[in-house]
Amino acid sequence: MSTASLNIGFIGLGIMGTPMAGHLMKGGHKLAVHTHGKVPEEGAGAGAKVGARGRGVAQASDIIIIMVPDTPDVGKVLFADDGVAAGLAKGKLVIDMSSISPVETKEYAARIEALGCDYLDAPVSGGDVGARNATLSIMCGGQPAVFERAKPVLELMGKNITLVGGTGDGQTCKVANQIVVALTINAVAEGLLFAARAGADPAKVRQALLGGLATSRILEVLGERMIKRTVEPGFRIALHQKDLNLALTAARQLGLALPATSNAQQLFSACVSHGGAAWDHSGMVRALEKLSNFEIGQKPG
Repeated sequence: MSTASLNIGFIGLGIMGTPMAGHLMKGGHKLAVHTHGKVPEEGAGAGAKVGARGRGVAQASDIIIIMVPDTPDVGKVLFADDGVAAGLAKGKLVIDMSSISPVETKEYAARIEALGCDYLDAPVSGGDVGARNATLSIMCGGQPAVFERAKPVLELMGKNITLVGGTGDGQTCKVANQIVVALTINAVAEGLLFAARAGADPAKVRQALLGGLATSRILEVLGERMIKRTVEPGFRIALHQKDLNLALTAARQLGLALPATSNAQQLFSACVSHGGAAWDHSGMVRALEKLSNFEIGQKPG
């Protein structure tokens, strides 16, 4: 854990970014923040300096962290006329914790490094629960020395922090993570739906499965949401769709077959067609329920 107080910029105070930035302040660091819309009162909004766009945040900070939804958003935050790049000085560090394209990540890193600054891609997994509890898994891509420089800061937000490889490899790891998560959500949804339709109590089935080989954090957390029919995010379906689009695009370029990933994407698309773009990704179960004409919690006829 870092002992010296640093000036840290944090851009993107959404459901993930707000608690992440809050942990940095609790760790003794001074924050300059910027976000789309109003800065939240809780967490990072309490005591953080509000910067005027990316340029102002970068000028006030030694390390700038970005946590925004998509690849174009990161590009705009970095390279707009009033973006982060305009406020950088030699020796500063940019950490992108968003989940974006590995290809564009390498391009963004090269442009930042050309300014005499360091760059680390460091997407996260663990959802809003991991963000609130500072237990995120953080997947990093970059130079080892840059990773070591960033690690004390990252340790305030996560537990499993790994340098996967060079620039872009953190984002590649995150795409793989999202494939595994989507397919596991699908499996949990099908298992619980099957149990409910067969007349078993899905809550009791979940409880039993948590003690065996089928256990997972997705069964534990998202399985409970499926049973309670809670779709408030969490991690929005629209964002998981974006991540699977990255996976499927890269798979086509690499000549890979990812049939299960394609199927999961279709189920997410079905949710969106029913107004579920902003649902938690556990809401995938509702697409399966529509196909089956049966809902978890419904009594079998």
